[in-house]
Amino acid sequence: MHSLWSLFCAGLLLVPQLCAAAAPQRVMSLNLCADQLLLALLPEQRIASLSWLSQTEGDPYWLTTAQRLPANHGTAEEVLAMHPDLVIAGAYTTGATRRLLARAGTPLLVLPPAQDWAGIRVVTRQVAAAVGESARGEQLLAQMDETLLQLQQHASGSPLRVIAWSGSGTDVPGRDTLFDAILTAAGAVNVGAAVAGRADFDLERLLQLRPQVLLRGAAYAATPSLRGEAVNHRVIRKLYAGAQLTYPEAVYGCGVPRAAQMALQLRQQLSAVRSLRSLP
Repeated sequence: MHSLWSLFCAGLLLVPQLCAAAAPQRVMSLNLCADQLLLALLPEQRIASLSWLSQTEGDPYWLTTAQRLPANHGTAEEVLAMHPDLVIAGAYTTGATRRLLARAGTPLLVLPPAQDWAGIRVVTRQVAAAVGESARGEQLLAQMDETLLQLQQHASGSPLRVIAWSGSGTDVPGRDTLFDAILTAAGAVNVGAAVAGRADFDLERLLQLRPQVLLRGAAYAATPSLRGEAVNHRVIRKLYAGAQLTYPEAVYGCGVPRAAQMALQLRQQLSAVRSLRSLP
């Protein structure tokens, strides 16, 4: 839900100075996706705190800025101690904290997940309005749409068959996911789209599907695990030499306008793989 001041301002289009003055000056995020939106919309001095994930698993583009800001672990105690003007949380995270804050009367905006470009527009406008930065939000969306148009107009070669696979038993994003939307915009075919949502793909199933390129989550790649060892299997190393790419899960899984830039970057990476492996 929007804060009271944003609903008030919606009816006061003739006096933007009043709305600007009423905009929350200390905004706190409890959600990794909200972190990225706030970093794109607000100056540092208006961000009271970001989720701790922003300092390790967030968008690499914002990592240095995020590490300069206070971090929280999503507890009600942290929020109440900081007295923020607005708290932004995700619909599927920090449930207990959200319930306590609602009872305490803390201004709270709960974000739905975005699974496509239309969803990104909705969420971006929702957050931008709540923090009094609608013009900045529209600017970010215009940049997103310009990049998507560029990708649409400059498709090249036959689509490569790609899958996000970080090891045996890992969950693979299928159709109706933001990952699938980014992959499609990049001009690739998501092999995982045979299923809706997310599903487990073991090594045998991966080899049966024979994707041309493997995408591996950067967080998985950075953290050794038994599951990740499957990526180092000799068969995988041989079949996908020069055809394994890492990607930032935070951007591919969050409804932020920079997702279009990730699609453009992926297009460039896939083009390099195509040349290296002499793929059609």
